[in-house]
Amino acid sequence: MLCFIYKSLKKDQLYLYLDKKEDFSKVPEALFNSLGRLEFVMDLELTQERKLAKEDAGKVLDSLNTQGFFVQLPPTSI
Repeated sequence: MLCFIYKSLKKDQLYLYLDKKEDFSKVPEALFNSLGRLEFVMDLELTQERKLAKEDAGKVLDSLNTQGFFVQLPPTSI
């Protein structure tokens, strides 16, 4: 599946994955507004086998298929 990745300019290390480029219509309005300005980073062919740096590809794919988007939150510090 081809997905499109945007980074939040408001919150460091927060990324939004979309199933359609520039189509933010499936992202709930309150969530979208909390992300601040977004900048397109890249498109990516995502498969179950693909290794992602911070997320499980299967989890991202499931969210893209069911919701049309996935939010990658910044890592939490302990």
